[in-house]
Amino acid sequence: MAQPSQMSEGNQSGEGELVEAAPLPTPLPKIQLAILLLVQMPEQLTASVIYPFVNQLVRSTGITGGDERRTGYYAGLIESMYYTVEAITVLQWGRVSDHIGRKSVILVGLFGVTLSTVSFGLSKEFWMIILSRCAQGALNGNIGVVKCNMTEITDASNMAQAFAWLPLAWATGYTLGFLFGGVLSDPADKWPDSFGRYQIFHQYPYFLPCIVAGSVSTASWLIALLFLKESTRGTASKKKSVSHNDDTKNSVMQAATIDDKPEIDTPVDMLPRMLHDAEIANPIASSLESTRSDFRSILIPRVIIPVLHYGLLSFVDQCMLVLMPLMYSTSRPLGGLGFSSNTIGLVMSAWSMLNGTIQVYAFPRLLRRFGPKRLYTTSFAFFLISFASYPLMGYMAKRQMEAGIWLILCVQLVAYFVAYSTYSCIILYVNNGAPSKDLLGATNGLAQTFGSMMRGVGPTVVSSLFALSLEKNLAGGTAVYWIMCTIVILVLGYSTYLPKSLA
Repeated sequence: MAQPSQMSEGNQSGEGELVEAAPLPTPLPKIQLAILLLVQMPEQLTASVIYPFVNQLVRSTGITGGDERRTGYYAGLIESMYYTVEAITVLQWGRVSDHIGRKSVILVGLFGVTLSTVSFGLSKEFWMIILSRCAQGALNGNIGVVKCNMTEITDASNMAQAFAWLPLAWATGYTLGFLFGGVLSDPADKWPDSFGRYQIFHQYPYFLPCIVAGSVSTASWLIALLFLKESTRGTASKKKSVSHNDDTKNSVMQAATIDDKPEIDTPVDMLPRMLHDAEIANPIASSLESTRSDFRSILIPRVIIPVLHYGLLSFVDQCMLVLMPLMYSTSRPLGGLGFSSNTIGLVMSAWSMLNGTIQVYAFPRLLRRFGPKRLYTTSFAFFLISFASYPLMGYMAKRQMEAGIWLILCVQLVAYFVAYSTYSCIILYVNNGAPSKDLLGATNGLAQTFGSMMRGVGPTVVSSLFALSLEKNLAGGTAVYWIMCTIVILVLGYSTYLPKSLA
């Protein structure tokens, strides 16, 4: 029998549309799924491990000429290069995996990320840091290949259940990355009786967090080598791989589209959250073969408006993430908090862990209660609180108001929790805007490409604004925060063009 929720939704759909009874889900391939999640986690770990100490590292190279205010120019470039290079290469890795198999590309990616992360920890010159970060972005192509592999080992009945675990892998990676980067940096100074005995940790104070992150990647590589099975479709010939991409595309569309109308408690409610990253979340199997006619078909307002919002959200969010360690590490006379890399790592890892948990469990309930547009605009407005908290904390830091600093910091992190739910909302709009299920992959590809571009631009722009604000003493060194608040307000004004519902 159909469930009551299904009957109700069927009545609301109208126009004689029939709702098919959902088939029993196929049991998940738990071992292979667990291995793929373990393979995915090191990418977020190695990407985030540098955040707690990157500003201190830039200053130690001497490229700022001893002027702390110039740190932002160079730290932003380091952070931007990773996302920019990854955006360029991720689709190419997908094409390679179509021909030589998913497992081979996954192993190459893990090995490359390990080497580039260790190289980053051994870099003392700025050009070496940039080169290592670019190599890491270029070799970090598993984020799309893993998703493609997950699609191939599942079917339409259990795909959503499998993908619902991805946010946990990402949150774990980011949490461990922030934690390793903060706690393990400069170990010779923190633990002189143990690590202080070894000259390498004096000469390379950020080598330990990088080698630990690389070790996790190495362990994942070994597990994948021994236990990961090549999906049968991943070994298809060149001729068959094209047709397979079309089949996979249809499967992904059926699992991800909003019109499938899942039961109210199904993990599909959490599926939109899986599309963010980070970093780059390109659905390789569904976007590689999009034709020019497909591209022209999605250049319509109901697609363009959500895609633009996705890009703007990616920009604002990346700016917020970059400002956290930059402002926290800046000395108090310049309006920062003067936090050590250890404190920054603990704060950011706690935020990441709680954010991953809250988003998975809170978003479906909030969406049902408030609706997509109201939830999106309200959540996005919380970025105003997040950015406005910076100058207030800087004001308190100059006056040694310690209790006030930590109170506002907690308010900022809570506001950032709320603001983060905008990702789930806007991806629902992106999916719903697709003219048809066959064009859903192209629609997501367009959104994610634009989002990737904005993520690459964001760190350089906001870090440079931060440095310029301090150098020129614009608005007392706080101009960057008010510029970001202005951008948030403009995006909120543009949100009026979003439809009120997903119907």
